[in-house]
Amino acid sequence: VQLIESGGGLVQAGDSLTLSCAASVRTFSNYAMGWFRQRPGKEREFVASISWNGDTTDVADSVKGRFAISRVNAKNTVYLQMNSLKPEDTAVYYCAAGPIIRRLRDHLYDYLGQGTQVTVSS
Repeated sequence: VQLIESGGGLVQAGDSLTLSCAASVRTFSNYAMGWFRQRPGKEREFVASISWNGDTTDVADSVKGRFAISRVNAKNTVYLQMNSLKPEDTAVYYCAAGPIIRRLRDHLYDYLGQGTQVTVSS
């Protein structure tokens, strides 16, 4: 399974950005998907996850109300919509795939992408 993130870049505080993650896998719907981030000098942290059919989502408290995760199984793609971005959202954002949504919050994933840089200027 290969996960390719895209959509990162440099934005200003208050802007919005949508990240995409394309998965090269035969049965994308077999996997729950998630997003993680690693801010400068900090450990990788959970951001959001979504069940195989999109019915269930889980979002970290730090971004709840500003970030939303979604997926389109027909496109083998998961998205992270980020609104009202803050400088503290600056990080490398990673896409992950795993069998069970509730395990993704505990960093129990099977596959992880290479990441895409998001930089938010003040």
